[in-house]
This record gives sequence, C-alpha cells and structure tokens, in this order.
Amino acid sequence: MAQTSQSTLPTKRIVSKAHLDAWLDSPTHADVVRFVEQLNQSVVGVKLTDTAVSALVSVLDQVEQIYHDTPPVDNGKSRFGNPAFRDFYDKVAARAPELHARIPGLDSAYVNELCVYFCESWGNRTRVDYGSGMELNFICWLLCLQKLGVISEEDSKAVVIKVFWKYMRIARLLQSGYWLEPAGSHGAQGLDDYHFAVFIFGSAQLRDHKYLRPKCIHDNEILDEFAKDYMYLSYVRYINSIKTASLRWHSPMLDDISGVRQWAKVNDGMLKMYRAEVLAKLPVAQHFLFGALLPYPDAPELEAHHEESDVHVDSHGHLHTGAPSCCPRVPAVFAAGEASGIVRRIPFD
Repeated sequence: MAQTSQSTLPTKRIVSKAHLDAWLDSPTHADVVRFVEQLNQSVVGVKLTDTAVSALVSVLDQVEQIYHDTPPVDNGKSRFGNPAFRDFYDKVAARAPELHARIPGLDSAYVNELCVYFCESWGNRTRVDYGSGMELNFICWLLCLQKLGVISEEDSKAVVIKVFWKYMRIARLLQSGYWLEPAGSHGAQGLDDYHFAVFIFGSAQLRDHKYLRPKCIHDNEILDEFAKDYMYLSYVRYINSIKTASLRWHSPMLDDISGVRQWAKVNDGMLKMYRAEVLAKLPVAQHFLFGALLPYPDAPELEAHHEESDVHVDSHGHLHTGAPSCCPRVPAVFAAGEASGIVRRIPFD
C-alpha cells in the first residue's frame, strides 16, 4: 500500500495510563493486532519446510554473519550481558541502510524509519537485554514492509516460517552468545525469558493437527521427531536444553498450558494473552515506537499527562507510573544456569 505521509524517525510516546488507553484505541494498535492475527492464520497446519521470502532472509543472513564476526569478549565472572553485544549492535546499525537497499521495491524515503525498528529488534544496546518488546519491534518492521507494499498478505506464510523463524534462530544466538538479560523480571509474561510470538505462531501450526496434542511437549521423543517441522515444539526442546530441572519448574506456565486438550484453544489463548500482556501493559507498551508508518493517535490533550507526578524516567531511560516494575536486573539463564522469580498464571479458558 502506497504511503503519502513524510517519513519520520519512530519515537516513544506512551508515558501514562491515558497514553496507553489512546494507543489501545488507535488504528495503529488495530493494525498490529490484525497483522499478528494475519500471520497467525497463515501458518495454520503449515510445516517449517515450506516456501521463502528470499530478500528478507538474505538481510537476516547478513545480521547472522555480523554476529559470527563479533565474538563475545572475556567478561570475567559477570553473569550479566557481554559488552561485545554493543559492538554487534553498532555494526548492525551502521549497515542497516545498506541492508535495506537490498530489498526490492522498498521506497528509500522510509529506510531510516525502518532501520529504527530493525535495529531495536535485536536487543537494547544500553541494558544489553532482550524481551518481548524487541520481538514486537521485528513484527512492526514486517508490518511496515507490508504497508509499503514490499510484502503482501499472500506472503504471510513465508514471512512466518522463513523470515520470522530465521529471526528467532538469530535471536537465540545473541541471547546465548552475549548472555543477554531478560528484559523484565518475569521474562515474556511467564512463558519464556525472552519470546512470546513464537508460541502464537507455533500453536497455529499445530492448531488442526490430527494426532499431536498440547501434552506432547512432555515427550522428548516427539520433540526430537517433530521439532524440525513445528516451531512450538522446537522452542520447547530448546528451552529444555538450556535449563535444568523439569518444565514444571523452569516454565510453569508452559507446563500448565500443556494440560489444555486442543491446540485451537492454546492458539486462541496465546492471541488474547498477547493483546492483554504485551500490547496493553505499560512496562512493554511504553517502549513502542511510533512514526509515519505506525503513527500515534492525534491527541494533543494527552500532552499534559507527560507532567503527571507519578510518571518518571529511571536511569535506564524506562518510563514508570508508580514503582518501577520492568527493570530488576535478572541474569541471563545461560549465565545464571537457572531463572528464578514468581510467574503469574494466565488461564486459557
């Protein structure tokens, strides 16, 4: 779809409950939800071995190569993020315009805007951490490409199983290689230290499976056999490989969800939970970036809320209303060996 507005660098706009409410009622929020649902529907019953979007995959190949060219440095006995991540981030940022120039049909006027979402997809340079907000930036990057007509709705299946899955594999490399901290004290809303969308699209793949049921995540033989085809199973197997003890202990919400009888209910629950726990929660939504392609609603009256007494900016540049809830330093599981903390259960009924 052609764009007529002038490109602008995306910025944060949500600093209060009033701003959050405006975002939730905005066309941009509706666009993001609709895009996630579009991608979700496109992979129902689809295996990971189908189709491709070669230009975008090629861009991600270059990011992966930058990682391999920027090895972690000796960080002593620190259990927190490796400083080499900042070098990786700077290299990606420096090359981002050139990488976008390789994408056929992309309007060059929007390259700088797209680069912001693209760079923020890999983690936070200052905190050396990663969370569901970074994953959301990657989804927004894809949404912007669709708005610009670079990809179409008909490409959705390939976007998920080739482009998004490639992104997931690179994100794993960064998290494990650079010991990226989880961006929040409870990880991705209790599902995983880092990711959320992989469980949406992964449960969509299995939504109509005739034989596999959610409880199959406890069967290692099934995980080994079908991980190559289904991202949900692949990621559960990956989690098991990097954490000690049982799924019941290190991922209690995933364990609870495995008791649901049908994948369709799991998939519907994941979509509802994403809207409620990622898009509608201030600690995550405050980092959402608005630009010309994903505009913030025109609401001048909300500017007064920037001066609310309970809104403040911490030393990491995070905005808070009341006591901070998103900034406790949590060692990466790769460094700490085992994550800890209270997990808030979300029912899937």
